[in-house]
Amino acid sequence: MRIRALSVFEGVVYHCHAVELSNPCRPTLEVDAVTRPGDLDAGPLLVTWAEYVRMVGAEEARRCGPGLRQKGRVVEHLGVTHLAFPTWTVIES
Repeated sequence: MRIRALSVFEGVVYHCHAVELSNPCRPTLEVDAVTRPGDLDAGPLLVTWAEYVRMVGAEEARRCGPGLRQKGRVVEHLGVTHLAFPTWTVIES
């Protein structure tokens, strides 16, 4: 699944839509937005869980949710559940 972010502020995606829906358990995020310093570099980008459910449907979200949670992709931010999209990952050498 590919999600396109149209607006991002301080790591939170405010407007987005699904570009492609195959494999909803492995969502990826594309950013097509004007951004400022601090919008992309403070940690993972966050799409609300409700927005993810809207895009994939409740049944698919229920099916994919446990795996996404196990991978640490479902997080709480300011009391709201979000799907996290890490912008980088540390690799041990």
